[in-house]
Order: sequence, then structure tokens, then C-alpha cells
Amino acid sequence: MAEKILAARNLVVRHATLELIEHWAIALSGLVLLLTGIFELPIAKRYYIITVPGLGWSADFITSLYLHYTAAFIFTMAGIFHIVYHGLRGEKGLLPQKGDLTQSITVIKSFIGLGEEPPMHKYLPEQRLAYVGMAFIILMLIASGLVKTYKNIYAPDMSHTVLLMATWIHNIFFVLFFLAFLAHMAAIALRPNWPMVRGIFTGKVRLDYARHRHALWINEMETPAVLAAKAAETNSRPEAPAEAESVPEQASSPAKPEQPEKDRV
Repeated sequence: MAEKILAARNLVVRHATLELIEHWAIALSGLVLLLTGIFELPIAKRYYIITVPGLGWSADFITSLYLHYTAAFIFTMAGIFHIVYHGLRGEKGLLPQKGDLTQSITVIKSFIGLGEEPPMHKYLPEQRLAYVGMAFIILMLIASGLVKTYKNIYAPDMSHTVLLMATWIHNIFFVLFFLAFLAHMAAIALRPNWPMVRGIFTGKVRLDYARHRHALWINEMETPAVLAAKAAETNSRPEAPAEAESVPEQASSPAKPEQPEKDRV
């Protein structure tokens, strides 16, 4: 992670450049998959989609199919990279945690003025729950899509039952993917989430916003820096000269005065 606080610019780095490329590869290829999947149905001419500038090819099944395959390849490779890259780095910030469902309800209530939103980590609880749901949808789309692709290229005589099952799974999760995409867009449209839009394009969000809403995340980044600064300050201090130990002198007991000799008789 390239997380870093840029206090002078009132910014904090939320995502590294590689993570932005990964995100947009999945997002754009997923959008192409949605469109070409729709265009493979006989609707482009029926609903005059071909009259839209730049979409004259939408009624051509073969063109849509090849674009679908190309986007599917990018989509699959980006998904595999995401799992391998973040898995090897041990990054678990998007994995669900205990209490996420309860906290998600609290956050949703705060949007309509029912209570206050508690301080959050880098990712909101509803983001972690949505991440797992989207990951499952993508997994089912890729698995069923590979079966259909294998049939088209290598096994035209594949079992009709297997092909029918793969087709139904692919269609069902296609609809779920579309609904998840709409939910994602709806979440961005909520006013409290507007400052995060900047992070989608630049990888950075405002520091004051992060302190207010993601206080736990900022504290995690600032604590090591504060401790390091204190340690450096301690090490840079000149050592005070050791004071010579004073050995107390033994007090000499005063000599007893000699008693006057008694006169002899």
C-alpha cells in the first residue's frame, strides 16, 4: 500500500497507481461485458440502438461476441491479479469483519439523520459486505462464461444439460452484476460519499474528510509516525553529564574532653 498523509496539501493517499489501474480495468471491461452481453440479444435493431452514433455495430452478433471475449479476458486477468497481488501482500482491509452488518445499519441510519456515524477504518462496513457479494457474482460469471466459451471453441457437442445450466447461471449472475453496478453508482451519488469520488480518479482524498469519517484509519497511519518522531527526538537529545557521586565523609566524633585530675590528698 502507498498510503501516505500529505498534510501540507490537505490530502491522504488512499490508493496506489497500480490499484487504480486494477480498479479501472475491472470496471471498464465489466461495462463492456454488460453492453455486449445485451447486444448479443436481438434488441439492437428492435429498440433502434443502432441509430445511436458509434453503436451501429451493436446489431452484429459476431462483432459483439468478439468484443465480449476480449473484455472477458481483461476482466478475468484483472480479477486474478487482484486476488494474487493483494493475497501475497496480506491485505485484508476489504474482507468482512465482525459487526459489519450492525455498523452498516448504523451508517445508513446516519444518512437520514437517525444518529451519528461512528468513526471508520479505511473502508466502510457496507463496502466490505458489498465486496464479498460482488466477488461471488464475478466468480460465478467467470466460471459459467468459461464453460460457454469452451463449448463454442473446443466442444460443440457438449452435454445440453451442462450448457443449459451454465447459461442459466451466467444469465442470472449477469442480472445480479447489473444490479450491483447500479447499487455502486447509487452509493456514489449519496452526498456523504462524494469526497471519495476524487480517490477513484487520483487515488487521493481530502485529509480533513478522512480525519472526520475514517478516523481509525488515519490514527493507524499517524501512530507509527508519532512514535518514530518521539524516538528520534529522544535519540537526538545530548546526554547529560553523569554527576560525580559524592561519598559522604564520615563525621569524626568529637574528642571527649579530659576530665580534670582530682587533687590527691
